[in-house]
Amino acid sequence: MTGARVTASVRLAEDAMLRAYRLWFEHTRKCAGCKSVRKALDGCENGQGLWGAYRRAYAGGSR
Repeated sequence: MTGARVTASVRLAEDAMLRAYRLWFEHTRKCAGCKSVRKALDGCENGQGLWGAYRRAYAGGSR
């Protein structure tokens, strides 16, 4: 039970950029359309959206 508690606290401390990257990364590991491409922008529509969210968070804005 302690391990679950530790994981929860780590997730709460995760900043927006790391969260966006983690969501994109987890998506690409499961999505057949995103696994087979070399560039994030060549993946599926959902993967492209997640990559765009990561890029916005990396730039520090919500453009």
